[in-house]
Amino acid sequence: MINTFNFNWFLENCLPFIYKLRNKIIVIKYGGAAMQSNHLKMQVIKDILFLSSFGIKLIIVHGGGPVINDWLQRLHIQPKFKNGIRVTDGPTMEVVEMVLAGKINKELVNLINMYDNIGIGLSGKDAKLLLASNMFDDSSNLVGNIESVNTNLLNLLLNNGYIPVIASVASSYDLVTYNINADIAAANIAQALNAHQLILLTDTPGILLDVEDPSSLQKEINIDDVNNLCKKNIIAGGMIPKVQSCVTALMNQVDSTHIIDGRVEHSLLLELLTSERIGSKIVL
Repeated sequence: MINTFNFNWFLENCLPFIYKLRNKIIVIKYGGAAMQSNHLKMQVIKDILFLSSFGIKLIIVHGGGPVINDWLQRLHIQPKFKNGIRVTDGPTMEVVEMVLAGKINKELVNLINMYDNIGIGLSGKDAKLLLASNMFDDSSNLVGNIESVNTNLLNLLLNNGYIPVIASVASSYDLVTYNINADIAAANIAQALNAHQLILLTDTPGILLDVEDPSSLQKEINIDDVNNLCKKNIIAGGMIPKVQSCVTALMNQVDSTHIIDGRVEHSLLLELLTSERIGSKIVL
């Protein structure tokens, strides 16, 4: 239906959702395969611009794990992860910042501005957008927890029709640069702004009871069931920070959180503008 435009179908199915979302803030965490495929990347950007054209206020927070891994390996640095979070020593942090803020961020902004001059590229260092402290006791592991978000800057941009595109790198009061997991960064930004929705674009259909069975997708799941799935290791690895981010956002005034498959064309539109949806919606 989305690929072959049907105006009557659009009026009947999509416009009610658009009216409800107008002037609402939606934070989109963008990463995974949808970022690696040029075709999917263009589709995501076009869908974001489509939503923005109806007065929906959008913020993009991006990761870039596969590209970071590629550059680390080129420099003979072994990527390491623990519970879905990248272990980040000094040399790794330099590569993370270079790739996220210097390469991926500017590519995404450039794609937006090909169609409309409303993309603004930022890292957490700009105007102290994200201030962080160390997540761990080990000061050599430069993974951060966000302590504050400069909502004045974001609201200024949103209220003037811009789309902030944010690389998940943060500074600190002692000027240390921290790597912030992009799911966690998106959740913190969403709750700081009292956003209407947090959407995580990922490489799975959503929360599955069986990773080998797409039909086990949980279209709607509450926090208690999410916690039980984590305890049973059904939710594990890179999904842990995603669901934890959604839970944290929900408990801090974000109205709804969604994990959707960025490999599906127009997944954003299908999740936001149709009653069927395609991903997992986590609720209180």
